[in-house]
Amino acid sequence: KIGYERFMQTSYDICIADVMMPVMDGFTMVQKIRAVNSLIPIIFLTARDMKEDKLEGFRIGADDYLIKPFSMKELLMRIQAVLRRCAPSAPATETEASIETYKIGDYVFYPLQQTLSYHDAEPVRLTTKETDLLILLAQHKNDVLERDTALMQVWGNDNYFTARSMDVFITKLRKHLAKDQRVEIINVHSRGYKLIDNNLT
Repeated sequence: KIGYERFMQTSYDICIADVMMPVMDGFTMVQKIRAVNSLIPIIFLTARDMKEDKLEGFRIGADDYLIKPFSMKELLMRIQAVLRRCAPSAPATETEASIETYKIGDYVFYPLQQTLSYHDAEPVRLTTKETDLLILLAQHKNDVLERDTALMQVWGNDNYFTARSMDVFITKLRKHLAKDQRVEIINVHSRGYKLIDNNLT
């Protein structure tokens, strides 16, 4: 509870949370933080090592999940890696730099603003990872985005838990794009995902 109150009172670059805390557990605190701030990097640092706990941590928005006991060196390296991944990155090429928007069906995706607009509806504010993932899908529109490629470019590795975390973000993007029934993100078995845009003329 105190941690959440401090978060609401002060600006931070990153949050490190335990799961087992008095009064308010870490999962609850992170959900409350994500409700008001979808962008701040969050790392769970906990003795809870069950697979279900790790998946729950990623599901509610954690960027990393570190099990106790841990080395301070590893923690510092993970903090640096998360901050690196979550920092806004410059476009890789001049062509990419010139693309300020992507048209996805009746949606307009603004990567720099991290928003997704649909007609006159209130724009949806995307997280950094949602934005990075949607950029890749939009760049591969109507073509396969290889799973390993997305994992390495957005998460920096392709282990089991980051793969499951990406599945969660794919589900979130599907919900964001649900208003246009001619747009969908499909699974391509053993390969990755495909952003289908049937509005293309």
